[in-house]
Amino acid sequence: MSTPLTARGTRTKAKLIEAAETVFARYGYTDASVVRITEEAGVGQGTFYLYFASKLEIFEELVEDLNRRVRRAMSEASGAASNRIESERAGFRAFFEFTAEHPALYRVVREAEFVSPKSLRLHYSRIVDGYIEGLKEAQLLGEIGDIDPTVAAWALMGIGEMIGMRWVLWGDSADAGHDADPTASGTSRVPDHVLDQMITFIRRALAVPEPRTEGVEK
Repeated sequence: MSTPLTARGTRTKAKLIEAAETVFARYGYTDASVVRITEEAGVGQGTFYLYFASKLEIFEELVEDLNRRVRRAMSEASGAASNRIESERAGFRAFFEFTAEHPALYRVVREAEFVSPKSLRLHYSRIVDGYIEGLKEAQLLGEIGDIDPTVAAWALMGIGEMIGMRWVLWGDSADAGHDADPTASGTSRVPDHVLDQMITFIRRALAVPEPRTEGVEK
């Protein structure tokens, strides 16, 4: 729907999206409401409908907003790296830091599977599209092996998702096993040794194979 293009209107809309991030993360989509979002933003319900037609619309815009910000954070971090593996490290570190600052990313994206499947696909596809291009470039430079960039991109994104969930979202509470309090706050960071192990795994998966020495007598 149309949005006022004034500076004040832009600030108000941003305030509503920020409030929606808090409310959807706290209550989930079902129990979130326009009233809760406007109360969190400190604006009236009438103001909400100047920018969004419904709770679903602001939810979908929130997914896009989180996606845009996390991609920017990862791109800026990885862009300064000297090679593909260092780019992986920098990009994943930025992703984990963003997730620590915006834990709503996990809950909102997962709820999108049921609330707005198109938003879920858009979120992951946009990340993967950039990832594929980076892997193709690394192949041309001889930095990684002959692996399907599309398959590799989806696999690497899955690794990052699970590592982030375990150490950023769950944190130390995960060590308590099945009896852990699911609402307990995490460590908000991936330990250095975990990131190191993750990058070692990725380096081996993407490595250029060593030349075979068949027929050489020992």
